[in-house]
Amino acid sequence: MEGRPGWWGAEVADAGHGTDYAFALDGAEEALPDPRSPWQPHGVHGPSRTYDHDRFAWTDQHWHGRPLAGSVLYEMHVGTFTPEGTFDAAAERLDHLVALGIDAVELLPVAAFPGHHGWGYDGVHLWAPHEPYGGPDGLKRFVDAAHARGLAVVLDVVYNHLGPDGNRLGDYGPYFTSAHATPWGDAVNFDQEGSDEVRAFVVQNALMWLRDYHFDGLRLDAVHAITDHGAVHILEELSRSVAGLSAHLGRHLFLIAESDLNDPRLVTPREAGGYGLDGQWSDDFHHALHAVLTGERQGYYCDFGSMETLRKALTKVFVHDGTMSTYRGRHHGRPVNVQETPAHRFLGFLQNHDQVGNRAAGDRIGTVLESAGISPAMLKVGAAVLLLAPFTPMLFMGEEWGASTPWCYFTDHQDPELARAVSEGRRREFARHGWTGAVPDPQAVETYRASVLDWSEPDRPHHRDLLEWHRALLALRRSRPELNDPRLTGTAVECGDGEARWLLMRRGGVCVAANFGTLPLVLPVPVPVPAPAAARPRLLLASDPAIRLDFDNLGDSVEVSAALPGATVGVFG
Repeated sequence: MEGRPGWWGAEVADAGHGTDYAFALDGAEEALPDPRSPWQPHGVHGPSRTYDHDRFAWTDQHWHGRPLAGSVLYEMHVGTFTPEGTFDAAAERLDHLVALGIDAVELLPVAAFPGHHGWGYDGVHLWAPHEPYGGPDGLKRFVDAAHARGLAVVLDVVYNHLGPDGNRLGDYGPYFTSAHATPWGDAVNFDQEGSDEVRAFVVQNALMWLRDYHFDGLRLDAVHAITDHGAVHILEELSRSVAGLSAHLGRHLFLIAESDLNDPRLVTPREAGGYGLDGQWSDDFHHALHAVLTGERQGYYCDFGSMETLRKALTKVFVHDGTMSTYRGRHHGRPVNVQETPAHRFLGFLQNHDQVGNRAAGDRIGTVLESAGISPAMLKVGAAVLLLAPFTPMLFMGEEWGASTPWCYFTDHQDPELARAVSEGRRREFARHGWTGAVPDPQAVETYRASVLDWSEPDRPHHRDLLEWHRALLALRRSRPELNDPRLTGTAVECGDGEARWLLMRRGGVCVAANFGTLPLVLPVPVPVPAPAAARPRLLLASDPAIRLDFDNLGDSVEVSAALPGATVGVFG
């Protein structure tokens, strides 16, 4: 092509919408799909099909997006959210999310991957929505339906690797480099010879999802596995490009990173020397809360479990902020500037696809508590801490009603050798970690089907009660401005360890009192002094009807205490 060294092109006059096509490279007989294929109706190895984005009749012309600040996210895997496993079926359940109090739906990757079902992190056609989910039109119908209900939609995208089955990107150019090693082989080439076009491929792909499919944000998978030694990191380039598109469209757009680095530079503004992303996942908060609730200490939980680690996660974000990580065998992380960094830039969660699906049996936290003989009432305690913490909260699908269905690791690789390697590798991995139980075969269709949500559960008493608890917490979060205070310094936390494990989290005029132990507990409640009767706090929410507030008059002031049975939480203000 003129002016584009290394590029080839051809004009086909009658190749309109729906035309199938493929490429033969250097005279080879094998026909390969387009690296930028917008539609793969015949699977990842089949021919590509042209797609005209202008044909779709959007109805969201008045939608201007939703900022990340103040939002509550809901992580969803399209293939297991409903028995049908399609975009259209998922859209029929969006009213449930609206009633729950969700603001944004985060979809696990939908870029075309091999087979019918899978997590989506082995995608190989980054521009084409997975056909079994409903293809390009199905995805647009889902986003349009979400916007009609006031829900933003975020897409999980994977730019650190491509899947092994159907990945022919390297045949078209220097998209990968052996200069950097990754768990998946050669790294995506972001900084070696020929990398300019690779970077453009990734940036343009991100903009395509936001522009052509009307997504409101992107979640960038495992950015710690992206190596770029250039002066301008690809994440900074993405941030700048998305900001430009946001200004052009007049619509809120945001980028969220998943990172294992505990590095606040990801969300530090570009003008202050950071990458300028809008948010990042906070694994330390998850580890701290999970370990306190469940008592688990294996693997990366070994440095967590004390109430102090939970207090630090709530007030400093990173537990490992330059401290020694026993699990890694080295010091890890760097401190967050809590005076300047807004709290909403960090996403907090109690469950997500990784923390559930990477367990050997895919067991959710309710199953973990049950196996450990811990009261299921702890689910309400964990939910209150999560949803009233200073961070942007995220729920994993089904968490709101305590879904009993597991969420396992499942694949549908068509290559027999690859399928066998994945199944055997999964068993070996957990055997090395001392797991003695059965490991579900990722390739077995039963493993996939067992992971599908059971939508009859929310109507059952125990599940309905937990669902109402989540709705009440989210309604409270929305009604009290201090619960969306952007300052990390706006949260004060006190805690106790040992036999009496408790936490007091105060955010403005709202205080969360949590008893993580099994014995009844009385905690002093911080109130303004002097406090006239009209200013006395009242119980806003209680996970157990036995929770009460007691008032003792002390001259001009009042001393308030909360009586909490074991494994309960009360919210007052």
